[in-house]
Amino acid sequence: MTANARAIDIHNHVVPADIPPYAGKHGGNRWPQMAPCDARHKNVMIDGKNFRTVSDQCWDVARRIEVMDATGIGVQVLSPMPELLSYWFPAEDAVAFSRVVNGAIAEMVARAPTRFAGLGMVPLQDPELAARELERLMQDGFRGVEIGTNVNGVAIGDPRFEPFFAAAERLGAAIFVHALHPASLERIVGPPRLVPFVAFPGETNFAICSLITGGTLEKHPKLRLAFSHGGGTFAIVLPRLAQGWTISPALREIIKVNPRETARRLYYDTLVFEAKTIGFLIDMFGMSQLCVGSDFPFDGGDKEPLREIAKLALGAADLAALHENNAKRFLGLA
Repeated sequence: MTANARAIDIHNHVVPADIPPYAGKHGGNRWPQMAPCDARHKNVMIDGKNFRTVSDQCWDVARRIEVMDATGIGVQVLSPMPELLSYWFPAEDAVAFSRVVNGAIAEMVARAPTRFAGLGMVPLQDPELAARELERLMQDGFRGVEIGTNVNGVAIGDPRFEPFFAAAERLGAAIFVHALHPASLERIVGPPRLVPFVAFPGETNFAICSLITGGTLEKHPKLRLAFSHGGGTFAIVLPRLAQGWTISPALREIIKVNPRETARRLYYDTLVFEAKTIGFLIDMFGMSQLCVGSDFPFDGGDKEPLREIAKLALGAADLAALHENNAKRFLGLA
C-alpha cells in the first residue's frame, strides 16, 4: 500500500469472473456457477437459481479503480461475497471452492498491489482445517480472512471455533466478520430484499455478544476483528450487556473485563449511512476503532462512503484515523 492512499475501505466484495465446474465427490448442488447475463453482468447461480446478478466491478480491476478514484478510496481490502463462504459444503469441497475464490482475490491484488489488499476465506465448518488454511493464506500474503457471523446456525463465539481463533491470534490475522444467514427471518414482513437492511444488524450483534459472553475475546486479547455495518445493533445492546455483567456473577466468572472495555478494542466499519450514527459509534467505541466501509459494488452499499464522515467536520488527525490509520492497525500494517 502507498503511504499517500486517500482512504482504506475494509468492506467490499469480490465475485470471481468464472468458477470452474464442480469436480468434488459430494454432489455439489450448491456449487456456484457464473452465467453470462450481458456484456457487463453475470448471474451467480446457486442450486440452479439466480442468487444475485453482479456487475463486472466484482472482478474487473480497472473498473474498480475507476470508481475508487472517483470516490476518494485509495485502497480496497477485498473479501468474498458472503454467500460464497460455503460453510454448508463438506469440508473437502469447501477447501476446493475457497481456493477458487482466494485465487481470484490474490490475482486482483497482484495486478494492483498498491490499490488492493486481500482477505480470503477458510472452511470454518472444520475449525482445525480452517486454521491450517489460514496459515497458508497468511504465507501467501493475505492480510487475514472474512468470516460469517454464524456457521450453519452456530454463533462464532461457540467454543468449537477455538482452534481457528487461536491460530488467527498467533498469526496476526485480521478477521472481518460479515452478517450471514441471519436468525429469525420468519419475523420479517415484506419482500426478501429487506433481509440485509432489517436482519443483518441484529445478526451482527449476536455474533459480537457471543464472542464476549463465550469468552473468546477474553482468551485471545490480541485478536483483531472488525464487524460489518457498524457492528449492527451492538452499540445499542452494549450498555444492557454491561449491566448484565455487573449484576451476574456467572457472567463475571466467564469474562473478567467489563464488556464496554472489550468493545473498545474491536473495529467497526462506517457503513451506517448517516453522520449522526457514525458520531454515536465514535462515542461508544472510540475514534480509533472505526474504519471506512462501502459494501462495494453492491447496490445496497454506500456509493459515496466518505460523504457522511465529511459531515462530522473532524480535525485532520481524527479524519486520518477514520480514513486510513485505524484500518492499517486492523490489518496489521501499523
